[in-house]
Amino acid sequence: MRIALGSSRASKVAAVRSAAARVASIDAPWGDAEIIACDVETDIPAMPVTDEDLMRGAMARALAVRELLLKDRACADLYLGLEGGFHSTKVEGERLTFLKGWAYVTDGSRGSFGASPSIAVPDAIVRGVVDGTRELAEVIDEAAGQQDVRSRQGAWGVLSRDLFTRAMSFEAALVAAFAPFYNAVLYDR
Repeated sequence: MRIALGSSRASKVAAVRSAAARVASIDAPWGDAEIIACDVETDIPAMPVTDEDLMRGAMARALAVRELLLKDRACADLYLGLEGGFHSTKVEGERLTFLKGWAYVTDGSRGSFGASPSIAVPDAIVRGVVDGTRELAEVIDEAAGQQDVRSRQGAWGVLSRDLFTRAMSFEAALVAAFAPFYNAVLYDR
């Protein structure tokens, strides 16, 4: 099985490897998955702040990597995109902002979304991103006193004190998005 990912970020590649290994425990061919990681460009904002932008970003990455491979006369069994960012909502008049990720997987004819869990983002970080129009990567590096957090544990790791990492959040989204492909009997009814 060949899986093409619209990113070469280490945490995203690790998420794909982990998700494929989990699926392999019930569907053996996933255990031999070859992962092709390619950076792609999309027109989605650098810091998505709605579920719709996150979902559109994940889909755009999957479709872009498919197009890139087809242009090079290569192909994969599955093409996927991962997008992380903010989702804000109001509850009883209070604005709450969560860090969330979305996955989109397609085989070229069928597509499927999956979402990660969410974690609340402190107001100071939200303000630095939304009001300050800075990318989360820059703000979280500053808040954590580290550099290039997104390539390691991500904002998820900083916010959860490494109990849950960026790769783990994307893994959960991928297991959900892969469901129609490893559980086709149920989804094809």
